Amino acid sequence: MTNSLVEETKRIVAQFEYTDDDVNKGVQEFLRQMNEGLQKDGTSLSQIPTYVTGVPNGTEKGLYMAVDLGGTNFRVCSVHLNGDTTFDLTFNKVAIPKELMVAKTSKELFSFLAKQIELFLKEHHEEHFAESIRRRKNSQAAEGYEEVHLFQLGFTFSFPVQQFGINKGSLIRWTKGFDIPDAVGKDVCALLQEEIDLLHLPVKVAALVNDTVGTLMARSYASPGKTGTLIGAIFGTGTNGAYVEKIANLQKSVDGDYDKSTGDMVINTEWGSFDNQLNVLPNTPYDAKLDRDSVNPGIQIFEKRVSGMFLGEIVRLAIVDLCDSPKVSLFKDANSGDTKFSTRVGTDSELFKQWGLDSALMSIAAADITPELSQLRKELESQLHIRSPSVEEAQAFKDISYAVGRRAARLSAVALGGIVVQSGKLKENTDEPLDIGADGSLVEFYPKFREMINEAFGIIEGIGPEGAQRIRIGLAQDGSGVGAALIALVAANMENKGMWDSLVALKNDVVQKLSSAIPTPGESASLT
Repeated sequence: MTNSLVEETKRIVAQFEYTDDDVNKGVQEFLRQMNEGLQKDGTSLSQIPTYVTGVPNGTEKGLYMAVDLGGTNFRVCSVHLNGDTTFDLTFNKVAIPKELMVAKTSKELFSFLAKQIELFLKEHHEEHFAESIRRRKNSQAAEGYEEVHLFQLGFTFSFPVQQFGINKGSLIRWTKGFDIPDAVGKDVCALLQEEIDLLHLPVKVAALVNDTVGTLMARSYASPGKTGTLIGAIFGTGTNGAYVEKIANLQKSVDGDYDKSTGDMVINTEWGSFDNQLNVLPNTPYDAKLDRDSVNPGIQIFEKRVSGMFLGEIVRLAIVDLCDSPKVSLFKDANSGDTKFSTRVGTDSELFKQWGLDSALMSIAAADITPELSQLRKELESQLHIRSPSVEEAQAFKDISYAVGRRAARLSAVALGGIVVQSGKLKENTDEPLDIGADGSLVEFYPKFREMINEAFGIIEGIGPEGAQRIRIGLAQDGSGVGAALIALVAANMENKGMWDSLVALKNDVVQKLSSAIPTPGESASLT
């Protein structure tokens, strides 16, 4: 690298340095905003109660269903839990017809979804389906089915909802190209259940599921060890986390019924909006421009520094800045006989288009450790139409890309570390690891992303090197499918426990009334 290119690259890289002191300041602010969100609504960290009050331990058994409406596709799954941390997954996936994404009524969409559930049952569970039809004809249950014969279903609905029960939640607004106005404000679980019932399917919508909560549940079921998983986190196109909190710390009001006996509730942090006020988060000129030019300026500030959707754009803006610098000739050749430079970047290059640099290119840059950076240079040419990039130019790209990726990992450690400190789990006298389940392209494909998070854990006050060694980050499998099915299981158990508690209460009430009705000598008996 020429001296000027080296120096300018260092100047840009330095702006993305996120020091140990920065990490600890970030953790303290995250803790403050966490607890603020537990006390009241309308805060940066929403801290949404999920009504899920337990996590699986891997011994659960049974056959459960899940459906996932996450965008343009709809997935129907059945999950057979084997009781030994393993499971068998069967699923169908179908594209949502575009006309149904903007249908006149919610019935058009939800009847289509219910029909896909029926087709799935007929294809993959024909015997169970046929037996249920026969049983329905003979059943005396109000809905035509006995509860024990129903498929319990978890509904992953990846749109903003206001939840007011484990299987109740009203749609706040549509996103991702959907626009069906008459569904807004309605309970999406009830809309789906209504269409399921019209088809006489043996299915009960038992739980409304956030995919991050599903990630926590899926990891807790499959993770080795005796203790449940503490955190489920997604580091992919977006980022979010859910964790197990003490109900005693949840000070704001929670409408609806839930099982209080465990003393815990899973909280959906919605940490993408952490520190929208920029109290402690870094804010380079590249971060500021990305935010200004985004569809939601001033919102999801943490996510815009951490998630895969935005990291490539930050790198792109920094590289364009380096290209524009008069001090260097990045991706340019000097014309013979004069001091002007001609560019080696094609006029149609994605480098000069917003969102044109895919974050996957950062993974390629990090993985290429060859002396000539041959793979990275090849990708710069094919993806960004940069003709014959030199080793020095590729190294400048690699250095800037690494700085952005490392900062994202250390910021991720702020959120995870804050929850670990809040939980107090590291103070417990046990050799069991503290388990974190993670999903998404960054933790799965970005080289050493998890290692960089763990390195940052070691310098966090309240964790330290010894605590960091006890924290285990493992990949979670299919939070929107397996995780949703597991939440359906938890919901069914909660309902069964509620029914049992009601029967016990009724029995105690009857015993008390009978006891009070037994007359003492000289009194007449009465029973009210």
